[in-house]
Amino acid sequence: MIGAIIGDIVGSRFEFHNHRSTEFEFFHPDCTFTDDTVMTVAVADAIMNGRPFGEVMHEYGRKYPNRGYGGRFFNWLLSKTPKPYNSFGNGSAMRVSPCAYLAKGNREWALTWATASAVCTHNHPEGVKGAMAITDCILLAQQHVSKDEIRKIAEELYDYDMDFTIDQIRPRFGFNETCQKTVPQAIECFLESHDFESAIRIAISLGGDSDTIANITGGMAEAYYGVPEDMVVKAMSMLPEEMRSVVKAMYE
Repeated sequence: MIGAIIGDIVGSRFEFHNHRSTEFEFFHPDCTFTDDTVMTVAVADAIMNGRPFGEVMHEYGRKYPNRGYGGRFFNWLLSKTPKPYNSFGNGSAMRVSPCAYLAKGNREWALTWATASAVCTHNHPEGVKGAMAITDCILLAQQHVSKDEIRKIAEELYDYDMDFTIDQIRPRFGFNETCQKTVPQAIECFLESHDFESAIRIAISLGGDSDTIANITGGMAEAYYGVPEDMVVKAMSMLPEEMRSVVKAMYE
C-alpha cells in the first residue's frame, strides 16, 4: 500500500501539469497526498476493522476535503444517503491495493474485497474489472511470477489490449480518468520498469492523470520490488497521524 501512496504523492504535482520525462525531483516541496491516498487508507481501515467500504470512505472523504475528488465522487461524499453511481472511473483501481496486501495471498478474499470496495461507488462492470485486475496483478507480483505471465493475465483474463509500449503512446496520451484508459497503461508502466523508482518515473512520464496512474503502478511495483526505506520514511512523514497509524497497522 505504501507504494501506491508514494506514487500518489510524487505524482500529485503533475496531474494538471504533465511532465513527459522520467527526469524530475522525486519528492518535491509541492508534493502532497491526494484523494487517491485518502481512499486507499480508507479501504485498508475498512478491511482491518470489518466495516462497510462505502461507510468508511464516506467518513474519510468528509474528514479530508479538498484533496482533488472527482465531481461525481464529491457529490457522493456530500450525500447523506450515498448510492453507487455506475462509474467506470479509475478511482476503483487506485484505492484497491490494500485488498491484495491484506489478503495475504488468498485470491478469493482479495477479489471479494476488491469487488466490494468498488461497487459502493463504481458499480459499472468496467469499474469493477479495473479493481479486480489490479488486485490480481499485485497478487502475481507478490509471487514474483514472470512479467510475461502478468501481461498474459491482463490480456486474457481481463481482456485489456496490451499491444503497446509507453514510448509509443506517450506523445498522444491525454488526460483520461476511466479504468479502460488508465489501468492497462499503469500495468504497462510496471511491466517496463526495473525497480520501484523507475516504475513511478515511467508512470509519471506518461502524462495524463499522473497521480492516479503512478498510484496504481506503485501498488504493483511495491509487490514486485519492495520500496526503498528512505522513500517509506519520507512518504509517512507527509501523512496525518491517523493515516500513518492505519498504514503501520496494516503492515503489522
